[in-house]
Amino acid sequence: MKVPTVKFNVQDQPDFVKVLRKKVDNYFKENNLSRYANSSMKFKTTFMLGLYIIPFVLMLTGVVSSLWPVLFLWLLMSMGMAGIGMAVMHDANHGSYSKNKYVNYTLGFLPNFLGVYHINWKIQHNVLHHSFTNVEHYDEDINAPVMRFTPNQDRSKFFRFQMYYAPLVYGLMTLYWVFSRDFSSLLKFHKKKLLAGQGLTLKKGMTQIILYKFWYLALTLGLPLILVALPWWQTIIGFLIMQFAAGMLLALVFQPAHVIEETKFYVAKEGSVDNNWAIHQLRTTANFANSSKWFTWFVGGLNFQIEHHLFPNICHVHYRKISKFVKETAEEFNIPYHHHRTFFGALKSHFTLLNQLGTGKYDINLARS
Repeated sequence: MKVPTVKFNVQDQPDFVKVLRKKVDNYFKENNLSRYANSSMKFKTTFMLGLYIIPFVLMLTGVVSSLWPVLFLWLLMSMGMAGIGMAVMHDANHGSYSKNKYVNYTLGFLPNFLGVYHINWKIQHNVLHHSFTNVEHYDEDINAPVMRFTPNQDRSKFFRFQMYYAPLVYGLMTLYWVFSRDFSSLLKFHKKKLLAGQGLTLKKGMTQIILYKFWYLALTLGLPLILVALPWWQTIIGFLIMQFAAGMLLALVFQPAHVIEETKFYVAKEGSVDNNWAIHQLRTTANFANSSKWFTWFVGGLNFQIEHHLFPNICHVHYRKISKFVKETAEEFNIPYHHHRTFFGALKSHFTLLNQLGTGKYDINLARS
């Protein structure tokens, strides 16, 4: 089974893309700037790696050995884990960290040190999510059996509670990736003929997953169980705290970018969507908290999600500058530019939508419109 390609309407205001790309290209040319990582990005890479590795070393070497300080180190590792995912490997796997493909590959391999198979991530995120954002049955990010993220998904009775149990689901996200999702995703991508595009066979991919999972768990959980001078169950609690906190951080940053009240959801009719691809990205994507430099720094520019979806080949350190070109061009062509002033405003919109989708209020409003 091969998933058919969604066709976007290339006749839908094609000048929008031409005008926008020209403005962005001119910005880099006029300022003699590289589209890739700068010194700030390289410092961030070192910081995020240190935020994950240093607490782990302090724990293993016994420099920190009592319960509460050790649990705090696990919490710091969760921030490093999320930071590496959002602000380092994300750019690398888009090929936007460096013009050197080996640098991108090396940093793009980092998810395996966090318990996630990097090729599955690339297929789900780069191939499916970016290509078919918020398109039912194509965008893997909106397909979750225990959550209703779109009005096109059937509504079960227990979804009416999803606004309340969503944080629990989000917190379990990385654990799900470690122990289950990578295996099921590989099988699914094999059936959809998506592995060949990554130079991979099912046998090779499954072998790599098993190997990478083994040494990830041996390193991240096995070594602390052996070396940390705490009861085994306290070490496991620390490991679970790291996973839960990282899962929560990642989900709460990614979800308000696409699953909020303002964004649109689509079903491909006979494999086609009415919008131009670039316009589709603006209708299905939102920014938030763009004025906060520290927040932008930590989340790897993912709060400039519109710019990221339009220019995934540009390193996120440039999104703040090019966002003004995107916004003014969108206004010029009368295309929506969704934006929440604060992160909490975006979260409120996300959980409001979860409630509406879970209770059926969204469906009623959709029918009335």
